[in-house]
Amino acid sequence: MSEQTVQPKKRILTGDRPTGKLHLGHYVGTVANRVKLQHEYESYFIIADLHMLTTKNAPEQIAEIDQNARHLILDAISAGIDPTIVTFYLQSAIPEINEINTLFQNLVTVPRLERLPSLKDMARDANIEMPYGLLGYPVLQAADILHLKAHLVPVGKDNVAHVEITREIARRFNHLYGEVFPVPDSLVGEVPTLIGTDGSTKMSKSLGNAIFLSDDEKTVAKKVRGMYTDPNRVSADVPGTVEGNPVFIYHDIFNTQTDEVEDLKTRYREGRVGDVEVKEKLTIAINQFLAPIRERRAQFDEPGMIENIIWEGTQKVRQQTQQTLREMRQAMGFAGVVNRIRRKAEAYANKRDKAE
Repeated sequence: MSEQTVQPKKRILTGDRPTGKLHLGHYVGTVANRVKLQHEYESYFIIADLHMLTTKNAPEQIAEIDQNARHLILDAISAGIDPTIVTFYLQSAIPEINEINTLFQNLVTVPRLERLPSLKDMARDANIEMPYGLLGYPVLQAADILHLKAHLVPVGKDNVAHVEITREIARRFNHLYGEVFPVPDSLVGEVPTLIGTDGSTKMSKSLGNAIFLSDDEKTVAKKVRGMYTDPNRVSADVPGTVEGNPVFIYHDIFNTQTDEVEDLKTRYREGRVGDVEVKEKLTIAINQFLAPIRERRAQFDEPGMIENIIWEGTQKVRQQTQQTLREMRQAMGFAGVVNRIRRKAEAYANKRDKAE
């Protein structure tokens, strides 16, 4: 019987900027999908602290990176990411990424980058003028993706254009210098946006309307009690609106007792249940959802453990990145330039030493 060749898993790259803790909105939008994908692909998770500098570059913000990175990875692992099969790494601890970024910068034009509406949106949301680093954000993203030769990048529909820049850079490099990079694909999903507890468009740490994966039971109860509901419902006997009501949006997502949810909706519409009961049952549902996350957190919330996971992953990725950079420099001809100069310099030095 002939042996079957085992095909290696395709490589996937995902990650976040280390700007704070993960909340339920992150879980619904990205984390749950990452937990699933980790078993299908060779997964790498970047702590994108260099990207953070485009909008948060004050010394005090940089000083928070290590603590925020710890929160980010501890939250991800607590939510189900397996550190034995997923590699976490710190972007700024791999200087070779910066050199790859520099080599890529001349493979894309300024007008091409300016056509990305997301960059203007980021500058507007941060209330800043467009810095050079933000304009070049997609080029650094290309370096992030291609230094690991990732095949797939999970994104929402709004960010497909960013991955397309990476695809263009990979094709341009391969055309000019030879085949070095796979041309990565977007893994497009319908990334849902979880409404904030205050009824705002989305859950956000900066808006103070988030329930964090790390919140304890009492904190969850307090936040749910303060949740926005139907503003026109002044008492429990007034029929209320379920559609678009944050409390019921959360019930639909986090309450596994579907019969209970339907009963609450029916009584709410008929004015036969008060907000207190609806919120109390939502508190129970969210705390039940967070219970296994809290248990897993306790297993990994040991001083130095998360930092060790990050550092070991970073060393592994740096070796891979150095290899990619060597291949790039060889393909582009820089290795030959350096070697020719070195040989001529050594020959001259030897001749000079003999003359002396």
